[in-house]
Amino acid sequence: MAHSDDLTRRMLLKGAAGATALVGLGMPAIVKAQSDVIRIGHLTPITGFLGPLGEFAQMGVQLAAEEINAAGGVLGRKIELVMEDSVNPQTASAKAERLIERDKVAMIIGEISSASALAIGQVANRTKTVFINTGANSDALRGESCNPFMFHIEAANSMMVRSVGTYLKNENMIKGKKWYSLTADYAFGHDLFKVAKKFVSENGGEFIGEELVPTDATDFSPYLLKIRQARPDVVASNLAGNQITNFIKQYAEYGLQFPITGFGFDTAVAWGAGQGNFSGIWPLIWHHMVDTPSSRKYVEAFTKKYGKPPENQSWGDYNSLKIVAQSFDELKSPDPQKLAEHLRKGAKFDILKNREGYFRPYDNQMVQQMYAVRAKEPGKMANQWDIYEPLGSVPGPNEDLEVLAPPKDGTCKIQA
Repeated sequence: MAHSDDLTRRMLLKGAAGATALVGLGMPAIVKAQSDVIRIGHLTPITGFLGPLGEFAQMGVQLAAEEINAAGGVLGRKIELVMEDSVNPQTASAKAERLIERDKVAMIIGEISSASALAIGQVANRTKTVFINTGANSDALRGESCNPFMFHIEAANSMMVRSVGTYLKNENMIKGKKWYSLTADYAFGHDLFKVAKKFVSENGGEFIGEELVPTDATDFSPYLLKIRQARPDVVASNLAGNQITNFIKQYAEYGLQFPITGFGFDTAVAWGAGQGNFSGIWPLIWHHMVDTPSSRKYVEAFTKKYGKPPENQSWGDYNSLKIVAQSFDELKSPDPQKLAEHLRKGAKFDILKNREGYFRPYDNQMVQQMYAVRAKEPGKMANQWDIYEPLGSVPGPNEDLEVLAPPKDGTCKIQA
């Protein structure tokens, strides 16, 4: 979605038809009467290195809106999406304020950048408007930066690390092994590396190389040459967005044979690297092979509409709007403060997994299952989307879901 300094493209999904309108920055929004619709803000990066993920986020939330409206809407009213490119933290903050103050949205869904999610969360807290974070992983958002109106359907970094770490331990890839890491040089990456290093160190591994990679980096050859010289036992990615795409593609081109893994991952970025280039063991919050009735139904509907399977980012935005619609119906009201109270009281939701999820009141993190996947050998891939095989889910079927959640270390000060 193109942007300039004086024009922002805003997409309004109106009813099941999904009509689009463009609104200038200084122009009043052309909307139906508020009594006819429930307006939901959707704010996520569409440009920049996270753009490919933002596109899937938009697909997911649009499909959810169409399904909700086709089934009669919410409280007899249609859902209307007001969609924006968050761009960066400063822009995200300004657009969140405008969505709330001018566009009168009932709540906001979205974001992928942890820095932008923090900015949106601060606006949400100040205006007492619910914001459901669908893609930002920083543990700090669930810790010292938490607030009563910011909820997280996306997993925290610590959840991602524990999920894939369970399988890395099973593969004897940690204890006594030398690790080399590449880390995205912004809030998300710094937080993820901190959590990953702690986990690896506690389980007997050692980092012999640690590289910070600018978010706009596209040439990984300097890092790959260092890795070749260091000869680690494991190469770990703490990268994000297009960084992962470029890294795994160039890693394959260099022919490096050191096993790789990642502590943060999105299926779309591996698809972007091209068939046969993906390798290693990675964590996912959800994938399109999760075998439940609701998951199969979602995959079928998404694939029919967009011509390709959904991935984990689309999962978060799709489910968030479904959760909001269900909650408004149960509350008989679209009031944001009532919504926040409802979500914090332990309401459970079908999130396309074997076990229902819920937001725990300590930090508003959704407690849920996670997954790990292993890259398929190129000869075993049926098509360009068939790049990995599931390893399983964590926690185990007889374990409390909260064993995977971020530790309650007292840094989050949300009042119960």
